[in-house]
Amino acid sequence: MLMNHSSATEFYLLGFPGSRELHHLLFATFFFFYLVTLMGNTVIIVMVCVDKRLQSPMYFFLGHLSALEILFTSIIVPVMLWGLLLPGMQTISLAACVTQLFLYLSLGTSEFTLLGAMAVDRYVAVCNPLRYNIIMNNRTCIWVVVVSWVFGFLFEIWPVYATFQLTFCKSHVVNNFFCDRGQLLKLSCNNTLFIEFILFLMAIFVLFGSLIPTIISYTYIISTILKIPSASGRRKAFSTCASHFTCVVIGYGTCLFLYVKPKQTQAADYNRVASLMVLVVTPFLNPFIFTLRNDKFMEAFRDVMKCCCQLLKG
Repeated sequence: MLMNHSSATEFYLLGFPGSRELHHLLFATFFFFYLVTLMGNTVIIVMVCVDKRLQSPMYFFLGHLSALEILFTSIIVPVMLWGLLLPGMQTISLAACVTQLFLYLSLGTSEFTLLGAMAVDRYVAVCNPLRYNIIMNNRTCIWVVVVSWVFGFLFEIWPVYATFQLTFCKSHVVNNFFCDRGQLLKLSCNNTLFIEFILFLMAIFVLFGSLIPTIISYTYIISTILKIPSASGRRKAFSTCASHFTCVVIGYGTCLFLYVKPKQTQAADYNRVASLMVLVVTPFLNPFIFTLRNDKFMEAFRDVMKCCCQLLKG
C-alpha cells in the first residue's frame, strides 16, 4: 500500500560529510560507544534477572529501560557504522526505511512513557514508603511495562503511515545517516504544513505527557526530602532518585531540541548532531548514570563477579 502512494522505491542516506579519514575516526568512536552501550545495558538486564537483591520495582523498570535502549540504538547505529565504511551514499529500501523509522519512533515513545512511570515509582518510594510494596506490586509493575511498550508501538502507527503516504518527487537523497522524518518531509512535493503541525502536537503529547507526571513527582519528592531532619537521611532519600533524575534531564533535554518544534524540516546539520545525542551519547551514558553511584547494584555486581571468578578458577 505504501508503494502505491510513494514515488520512491529506495532512498540514499547521505550520512556524514568529510574525508575518508574522518569517517574512519567517526566509525571507531561510534563503534566504541555502541559496544559500551550494549555491554552496559546487557549487564544491567542480567543483574536484575539473577540477583535477588535487585528484585524490586525500580530495578524491574530499569531492566526494561535497558532493553529499550539496546533495541533503540541497534536499529540505527549498525546501519550508520556500515555507512561510514562505504565510499559513497548508502542505499536503503522503502520497506527498510519504513521499518527503521517506525521502530525508532515507537521505541523512543515507549522509553519516555516508562521514564514517566519510573518517576511515579520514585514518588511512591519516597513519599509513601509504608505502602510502597502494596501500591507497586507485581501486577502493577507488569501492567505499567506492558502499557509502555504497547502504547509506544500503537501511537506511532499513524505518523509513520502519514509520512510515507507523501509523494517523494524532489529527490531520494536523505540528508542524514538514517531515515529521519524531518529530512523525508523535505523530499516531498506535497504541502506538508498540516502534517508537520499534527506531528508537532503528537510530539508535545508524548514528551510533556510523560514529563508533567515527572515534574509533579519530583516536586513532591523534593518537598518530602527537605522535611527529613537529618542530613544523612536526606542524602539517602535523594540517592534513590538521583540517577533517574539525571537520565530525565539528559533524555528530555535532547529530545525537546530534536522533536518539539513546529518546523520538522529544519537544518540537516542540527538534526544530525541532535540525533547523535539521542542515539549514541545518551544510551552510552545511561548505564553509568544508573549503576556507578548505586551502592546496592555495585555490591551485587561485585558479588556476581566474585562468583564468576571462583567458577573460572575451579
